[in-house]
Amino acid sequence: MWCRRLSRLFVVPHRPTRSTRPRLPWLPRDRTVPAAATRWHHTAPESLKCAWQLHGDHLELRYANTLMRFDFVWLRDHCRSASCYNAKTNQRSLDTASVDLGIKPKAVRVDETTLFLTWPDGHVTRYGLEWLVKNSYEGQKQQVMHPRILWNAEIYRQAQVPSVDCQSFLETDEGLKEFLQNFLLYGIAFVENVTPTKEDTEILAERISLIRETIYGRMWYFTSDFSRGDTAYTKLALDRHTDTTYFQEPCGIQVFHCLKHEGTGGRTLLVDGFYAAEQVLQQAPDQFELLSKVPLKHEYVENVGDCHNHMIGVGPVLNVYPWNNELYLIRYNNYDRAVINTVPYDVVHRWYAAHRTLTAELRRPENELWVKLKPGKALFIDNWRVLHGREAFTGYRQLCGCYLTRDDVLNTARLLGLQA
Repeated sequence: MWCRRLSRLFVVPHRPTRSTRPRLPWLPRDRTVPAAATRWHHTAPESLKCAWQLHGDHLELRYANTLMRFDFVWLRDHCRSASCYNAKTNQRSLDTASVDLGIKPKAVRVDETTLFLTWPDGHVTRYGLEWLVKNSYEGQKQQVMHPRILWNAEIYRQAQVPSVDCQSFLETDEGLKEFLQNFLLYGIAFVENVTPTKEDTEILAERISLIRETIYGRMWYFTSDFSRGDTAYTKLALDRHTDTTYFQEPCGIQVFHCLKHEGTGGRTLLVDGFYAAEQVLQQAPDQFELLSKVPLKHEYVENVGDCHNHMIGVGPVLNVYPWNNELYLIRYNNYDRAVINTVPYDVVHRWYAAHRTLTAELRRPENELWVKLKPGKALFIDNWRVLHGREAFTGYRQLCGCYLTRDDVLNTARLLGLQA
C-alpha cells in the first residue's frame, strides 16, 4: 500500500565495497578476537551472511547486504543491557560522559543473529544483527521515516480516498485509524457529518491532539470582517502557502470547518508540496539542494487593540533529514517572507531561480486539488507538507478551525500501530 516513489527518490543507493584483502580462513563461530585484528571474519564456514573485522577505532560489519561501520564508543553507549538501558521507557541509564573515548572491546563474537562485545571491565553488550541494520547510519540511509503517497489532483481523485464519518471517528478505533492512515499517506483527510458549530469542531480536533494555542486563540472563528490585518480575513483570493511560517516551529496540523457560506466562490485549493519538491529534485537537484540549505526569515506584524506581535521564524524552504535527504517540512509563504538578508549576494540570484522552479511546480494546474468546503465537512491539513489557498468569494462566509500539536497526532497514530 505504501508508495515507493518517495523512498526511491530520497534514498542514496548504497553499494557495499568489496574487500581487496585476500580471503582468509573462516573462524569458528565462538572465537573471540583482540581489538587489534583487521581481517574479515565470518560467522560460520557454511554462511557468508555476516562478516566483520575490527579496526583501530571501529567495527566493520557486513550483514543483510549492508556494510556498516560502528564507532566503539557508539557500541558501548547504545548497550541494551538492563544496567544500561530501560527497555520499558526506551531511556538510557548509562552515563554517556562516563564512557572512555578511547574504549575498545576486549573480545568480539558474532553468531548468526547476534553481536557480542566484551569490554575491558568485563561488561558484555549484545546486539541483534537486525537491530544494527535498522539503527546504523548506513541502514537509516536506506529507510524512509514517514511513508507517503505523493499526489497531484488526478492521482488523488483516482485513489478515491474515503472520508470518515464523524461518529466512527469519535467513537471507534477503526474509524480513527482509517482517518489517520489517510492523513499520514496523503497529508489531508476529511471527516463528514460534523455538526457545524465551533464547539463540535473542537471536540473533533481533541480526538487526536491537544489544540495549540496561538495568537489567533485556541479555536479561531472568523468571517471576512477585516478584524485583523491578515489577508485570510478578507474575501480576496489567497495563493497557495503554508501557515505560520513566521513561527520558529510552524504549526503541524490545521483544521478547517466551513460553518456557513451564503454566496459564491470560496473553494479551497490544496497542493502537495512534497510532490512538487520531488519534481524539482528530479529535474534540478542542485536547486533542490539550495532550497534545502539557504535559511530565510519569515515575519508577521500585528497590532490589534493592546496586542502587539512581531514574530520571526527562520528556516529553509525545504527541510530534509540530512542522512537520507527525505523531505519532512516545506516552509512556503510568499506573503510572509521577510527581507532576504541571510544570503550572500553571490547566492541570492541562484536562490531566486530555484524558488522560481519550485513555484512553477506548485502552480501547475494539474497539481491543484480544488475542494468546496461545506457545513458538516471538516478538513485536516498537514501544514508541514500540503499548501492551501482559496479562491475569492462573495457573500457571508463563516469558518472555524484550529492548529494541532504535531507530536500528539503522530503519537495517536503510533498507538494505533501506524508508522508515523
